[in-house]
Amino acid sequence: MQDEPVITALKSRLRGELIQKSDAGYDDARKVYNGMIDKRPLYIARCANVADVIYCVNFAREQKLLLAIRGGGHNGPGLGTCDDGLVIDLSHMKGIRIDPEEKTAWVEGGCTFGDFDHAAHAFGLATPGGIISTTGVGGLTLGGGIGHLTRKYGLTIDNLIGADIVLADGSFVHANKNSHEDLFWAIRGGGGNFGVVTAFHFKLHPVDTTYSGPMLWELDQAKEIMQWYRDFIKDAPEDLNGFFAFLKVPPVEPFPQEYHTKTMCGIVWCYTGDLAEAEKIFKPIRDFKTPAIDFVGPIPHPALQTMFDALYPPGYQWYWKADFVNELPDEAIDRHLEFANKFPSLFSTMHLYPINGAAHKPAKTDMAWNFRDAIWAQVIVGVDPEPANKEKVVSWARDYYNALHPYGAGGAYINFMMEEGEDRIRATYGGNYARLERIKTKYDPGNLFQVNQNIKPLVDD
Repeated sequence: MQDEPVITALKSRLRGELIQKSDAGYDDARKVYNGMIDKRPLYIARCANVADVIYCVNFAREQKLLLAIRGGGHNGPGLGTCDDGLVIDLSHMKGIRIDPEEKTAWVEGGCTFGDFDHAAHAFGLATPGGIISTTGVGGLTLGGGIGHLTRKYGLTIDNLIGADIVLADGSFVHANKNSHEDLFWAIRGGGGNFGVVTAFHFKLHPVDTTYSGPMLWELDQAKEIMQWYRDFIKDAPEDLNGFFAFLKVPPVEPFPQEYHTKTMCGIVWCYTGDLAEAEKIFKPIRDFKTPAIDFVGPIPHPALQTMFDALYPPGYQWYWKADFVNELPDEAIDRHLEFANKFPSLFSTMHLYPINGAAHKPAKTDMAWNFRDAIWAQVIVGVDPEPANKEKVVSWARDYYNALHPYGAGGAYINFMMEEGEDRIRATYGGNYARLERIKTKYDPGNLFQVNQNIKPLVDD
């Protein structure tokens, strides 16, 4: 514990709030989205601006405190908090500025994609990012960024123009293709290893009303649907995105009552092309196998982004396992079906997100994200509201992952990984890992930013 005068000095510098264990709001402040995470930091700094972030970074470094950075959203493994350290909480930094002429956006590090989509949609614009609006812009972007618009406009990092960053020494820089180019390369997929990103500069695209939504089929048709989907999505027009899922139907409207809590397979579509052509594009999809439930139609983009929000409020137990995937052979599909028939809870799921199309256009070495040739990012998620069911959902997710991992491409999307160790991180970055190590050593030689999927700095022999 730091001396009281030291804490008093930090408090006096901050425009935001510094919360300690003895404060009445501490237990609420330390909660994160994943109810499975129960950590107790010494201090939580709800930063109001960049100056607050600088003061807190300097404080953590000088006091040799473990430091965690919390943005606005989820983070499955709870890497936005820590035990017995300082949490820099950016969730009150929610400024957004849209430039409709340049089609760009400045977005502060505490924003969710709900905040971002709301601001950009007023101008008929959007950038790729997530499938649920409570996702944090900061964490999702730094890990790569997959979403409904990925096949058309790439990953979120493919649309990142620059970023404002507070470094480990407390200095403030702007990184883009012309300034701190190595840092800009690293933050596009390298996670929170290199500093606190206080604002992101994105390019935007004309996305307003799309032809989108879920189609669901009976589970006994899942093998045929998966076989069809694996071939279809590889060559589908880039205007069409669709992620495959196993799920239990929520027992709420507008889902028909006869399907409530039933395990089904589905594809959640997003078509960004000419709406006049949408019915023609979807006719062969519907003709292949008529869906039991078909909610696909014209919808404002933010409505698609928020469609599943109510299913996943904060505080549920979450356990994620992930792989990149290049192929879906029939034997892998059979293993998927085995675990789809063993769902441990209403909220557990498996998604296959396509990351081809526009996301394949950059080279592997253009930025830190390495798996430019993968077709899908697969995530298996055990979710339950009740802590008593933690082991049940964890065991299902691990067993499912172990059964499918032999069919994976070797690494995983870091935003879907729990704390899985250095070998897994190295595999995820592949040939880019050595360069990331050098950049980490340059900008954070003391590994101040280590509560993440950590890339350790090089140590002099």
